[in-house]
Amino acid sequence: MPQLVLHPLVADEAPNNPTLTAYDEKHLIVYLRLLDAEADGADWMEAALLVLRLDPILEPKRAYAAWQSHLMQAKWMTESGYEHLLRQQVVH
Repeated sequence: MPQLVLHPLVADEAPNNPTLTAYDEKHLIVYLRLLDAEADGADWMEAALLVLRLDPILEPKRAYAAWQSHLMQAKWMTESGYEHLLRQQVVH
């Protein structure tokens, strides 16, 4: 697994693949932060600004779409994507 980056730049849309991507691996911390924000009841605008570093006031459509796709990918990681990480760790 690549070295962890604390604040990786995010794409406008998270991947939507049935397998783990290099982007997913690089953005695990982003996914975890989004899940934490949701669990804490944070507003999407706050999560977009603080986690994704996208300004929901200046770019509301972009920020919302990025927040939504990254949160969806984060949830996928908790449901089945993590299995890909586990398989990688066993192989290495």
